[in-house]
Amino acid sequence: MADFATITASDRALVKSAIDASTYAHAPWSQFKVGAAAKFGGKVVKGCNVEFDVYGLTNCAERTAIFAAYASGAARNPMTAIAIVTDTPTPASPCGACRQVMFECGGGDLRVILSNMRGDICVARMRDLLPGGFELAPLEKRILSRAKARKKA
Repeated sequence: MADFATITASDRALVKSAIDASTYAHAPWSQFKVGAAAKFGGKVVKGCNVEFDVYGLTNCAERTAIFAAYASGAARNPMTAIAIVTDTPTPASPCGACRQVMFECGGGDLRVILSNMRGDICVARMRDLLPGGFELAPLEKRILSRAKARKKA
């Protein structure tokens, strides 16, 4: 199990990728730009928030990264870490919808690295951000299901 009090070189690299992703954020109304970088196996997939006129159609950076991982095939591996970066006085925590998606893709032990542009970093486990997260099937069963699907393809 990872030491969640220690910030690793891998964490810092993931934060750097999330900062890069935030430069592509489309937030013309809120001006709240967010970047995320999710690690699936050895692959890092970036995402940013994207706002639209109909605010309900907006997508958060965390889910953009995770959805891009599915689209690129990276999500064939479990998500082991995600970094989320905001330009705020303290690191910001993900919204409820993102927490649920992150929980389903990485489970309770998912390493979540929260950072701001000033370099303040907080590391948490997903189970601490979403205690009692909803799941139809345990993560291990979903991973086995993905592996079987890959073998058939």
